[in-house]
Order: sequence, then structure tokens, then C-alpha cells
Amino acid sequence: MKSRFSLSQINWTTSLFLLLTLLGALVGTPIYLYHYGLDWFQVAMFLFYVPATAMSITLGYHRLFAHRAFKALLPVRFVTLVFGACAFEHSVLNWASDHRKHHKFVDDVDDDPYSIKRGFFWAHIGWLIVSLTPAPLENVADLKKDKLVMWQHRNCQLIAVLVGLVLPALLGFLWNGPVGALGGFLIAGLCRVVTVHHSTFFINSLCHTIGRRPYSKSSTARDSALMAFLTFGEGYHNYHHSFQHDYRNGVKRRSYDPTKWAIWGLSKLGMASDLRRVPAEKILLAEMAETRRQVEAPPAALLAAQENPVDCPKWQAALDAYQTLLERFTESYQELEVALADSVRISRKRLKQWRSESRRLLNQLALIGRMKSAAGGR
Repeated sequence: MKSRFSLSQINWTTSLFLLLTLLGALVGTPIYLYHYGLDWFQVAMFLFYVPATAMSITLGYHRLFAHRAFKALLPVRFVTLVFGACAFEHSVLNWASDHRKHHKFVDDVDDDPYSIKRGFFWAHIGWLIVSLTPAPLENVADLKKDKLVMWQHRNCQLIAVLVGLVLPALLGFLWNGPVGALGGFLIAGLCRVVTVHHSTFFINSLCHTIGRRPYSKSSTARDSALMAFLTFGEGYHNYHHSFQHDYRNGVKRRSYDPTKWAIWGLSKLGMASDLRRVPAEKILLAEMAETRRQVEAPPAALLAAQENPVDCPKWQAALDAYQTLLERFTESYQELEVALADSVRISRKRLKQWRSESRRLLNQLALIGRMKSAAGGR
């Protein structure tokens, strides 16, 4: 869908800020490095500010405030609000309002603020450049009751400029005079802002484009380990859209989710509590339900094989194996449904076995498809 808009609908303040920070980072920083080089203090400031601001968005703006996935003490809330402002993504009140609309109306071209259905550019950055409609804040009544949130909302731009741009320049000046101040402004300031911006924007664009949908194909949200690495753990987006109130995005142990680890660490220090987790049984049921949807609408290769059997031992063995796996999967799915309905806990071993059955069934479907393609090619 192509969006029609006039120049009067362009948010010139946001557009110019995005353009000038990008130009400053891409043009100003190389010139600075050519003339003055790079020292460890500038690197250290950049490496501090990137995770501090990015994770104030992922941990604070996103999981703490927008989704209420856990509770946190005042110091955690204050720090994430201050450094979240430094990400230059507006106040948490505006951010959470847009994000809650995204979840409620995901992929809707009219009501999802950054719907991927409007195109990749729109989802990534276009929705910020064009202000098609005012953004009412009717869905954040809970946050409006928080005095600290409202303080940040009133002072967001001032905090962002002072802590996000002036402070790195001041620290650079104390380190190495005017040259250090310029370096701090460019590297820990502008370069860091651009880096965190696009890390966040990737969640709206690439995380709805690249990856798998193991939990639900009802939305475009996808799981990708690569995107998780680039977004501080937010890349397991299909899981997040399926279970948005879980404090974890990367739910599996091997999943790269530093935001999840940080929240867990804060809980062990007594700084966070009431971490919301979706039961493993419910997660597996979602995976198996998605598998069931796929086998209920089998690929053309399987339908053709069932209607016109091929006189080949390997082909027949593949079909027999598929049928056996399907019967076992169906029994397991029904058993899991009953267990959830009766609030019965399932052992990890059993859950692992059922997940393995689900994967083997899908792999067998893929094998049949490859065998059919190979047979058709001869």
C-alpha cells in the first residue's frame, strides 16, 4: 500500500534531526579521525553509551514500561528513563503508546503505526518522518499515573541533549580539551545516536522481514538470531508477538538476549521483581499448534504422493515414516492440551521429546518435498 501525504504532513523536526545526525556521523567522524585519531577514552565512552541507551530502550521503555513484564525499583526506573531519553526516541509515554498500538493492530495498514505492510522503508523510518495523524495517548493511562514517567515526558528533550550530547562532549573536554570535546560529541554522541536508532528501527523493519515464524504465522513478526544480536535480544520477534508480556524474548537457553540476562541479574540483586514468564507447556503448545497448521495444509508434493503413489521403496518408506510421526505427534498434542487444561506440569524431558517430535515431522515433510522435486526432475 502506498501512503499519500503532502509536505505539510512531514515532521520536519524529526526528519532534520535524523538527517543531520546521520550526516554528522558519516561525514564528521571520519574527518575527525583522520585529523586527530582515536584514543581509548573515546572508544570507552562509545562502548558505554551504546548499551546504556539501547538497553534503556529494550529493558526500560519496552519490557518494563510498555509491557509491564517485570517490576523495578526506583534507581532502575530512573536510569532507564534518563538514558532512554538519550536514545532520542521521544519520551517513554509516546514510545509505549505507539508500541502498544503496534501490538494491538499489528500489520494493519491503518492502525499499526509502523506496519510492515506499508513497506520496508515506512516500517524502518518513514513513519517517523511523516506524521499522518496525531498520536493520542489514550492507551497509557497506567503510565500517566507514574510521577517519574511524567517528569521524563516533560523534560525528555532537555535530558536527551544534556546527558546524551553535552555530557560526552564535556567528558571529552576534561580528557583532551577542545579536540576531546569534539570527539566525544561525534563518537559517543552522534555516532552512538545513529547506531542505537537503527538498532531499534531494525525491530520494526527487519524483524518483520527476516527469520522464521515458529510460534505463529498470524503476523509478520519473525525470529532471527542475527537480528537478536543487532537489537540486544529483541530479534526473537515472533515469540514476542506471541507472548508479549514475557520478560524474555529469547526464551531458549542458547538464545542471545542480553536484555533478558540483565533483567534476571537485576532480580538477583533485588532491583527487579515479578518477572513474568510464560509456562514452557504453553510455549510448546504454540509451537506444536503451528506445526499442526502446517500438516493440516500439506504441501503439494505430499498430496500428489498420496493421490498417485510412486512404486519406489524409498518413497514409500518416507510416506510411512511421515504417517507414523503424524500419529505420534497428534497423540502428544492432545496430551499436552489436556495437561494445560488441567494445570498439570510436564517434565522437561517430556517437553523436549514432544518438541523433537514436532521438528522431525516438519523435517519429514521437507524430505518428501525434496524427494518429489528430485523425482520430477528426472
